[in-house]
Amino acid sequence: MATWIVLGLIVLIGVYLVYLYNDLVRKWQMVREGWSGIDVQLKRRTDLIPNLIETVKGYAAHERATLEEVTELRARAASMPRDDVAGRSQAESMLSQALGRLFAVAEAYPDLKANDGFRDLHASLDKVEETIQMARRYYNGAVRGLNVTVESFPANLIAGKFGFEQAEYFEIEDPAERAVPTVSF
Repeated sequence: MATWIVLGLIVLIGVYLVYLYNDLVRKWQMVREGWSGIDVQLKRRTDLIPNLIETVKGYAAHERATLEEVTELRARAASMPRDDVAGRSQAESMLSQALGRLFAVAEAYPDLKANDGFRDLHASLDKVEETIQMARRYYNGAVRGLNVTVESFPANLIAGKFGFEQAEYFEIEDPAERAVPTVSF
């Protein structure tokens, strides 16, 4: 009888360990899915920027420094390694600030603000920014779930043995970069 009880306990522990491992795999996949969502939206934003710059160029040729800064920061953000969460976060924050300055420049040009192409690009960029925020929230929630599991006992024993590590949050470190520039047309 004692042998069956011991055997039953071993089977239960084995089933539980398999469950923990599969839970870690599921949470890691959610983190990867979340990062992929952010990556797609950042690519969409990066693709919109050249059209926006070309539209503004025609109206604000003497605002060359702002246009060059946006172009440079776009290239820097696009060249960041896909899996460098902290680096991408910093580069994308700098790009967001530069875009805010670009829209501030556009304020000085009533004809530009009235241009249908510019308005459409601005609306598209706003929509992408909202989608990026949603993707960031999803990703950070998935990271939180994974990190809690990786740190919790007894899952931390399984996580360490199979190489599961905590993931980085996608966050803005500089409080000044958290401020969203206001743009009104």
